[in-house]
Amino acid sequence: QVQLVESGGGLVQPGGSLRLSCAASGSFFSMYIMCWYRQAPGKQRELVSCTSSGGNTNYADSVKGRFMVSRENAKNTVHLQMNSLRPEDTAVYYCKATRAMNNYWGQGTQVTVSS
Repeated sequence: QVQLVESGGGLVQPGGSLRLSCAASGSFFSMYIMCWYRQAPGKQRELVSCTSSGGNTNYADSVKGRFMVSRENAKNTVHLQMNSLRPEDTAVYYCKATRAMNNYWGQGTQVTVSS
């Protein structure tokens, strides 16, 4: 069982930056695929970025070049650095941990990009 807690969301102006963090409880964190998803009002949840147990990363086209995912296995934490934020990045951001057939989700953190 893994419990995930996201933090770092908030209100930021267009062009600004935020760094989200997701802290995981439990063991074997380094073996999990860690992903960030987001869900805007009235829209489906969408994949933003993932980092594998080996450190490989991938990104949605909409965030490539602006967001960067990283993980600190010693601290059971994954981060999402978000730069050049746009109003369309406004959403609740969720962290997900995956290993074998098991998925675990955090409760989400709100990111609002507005002037």
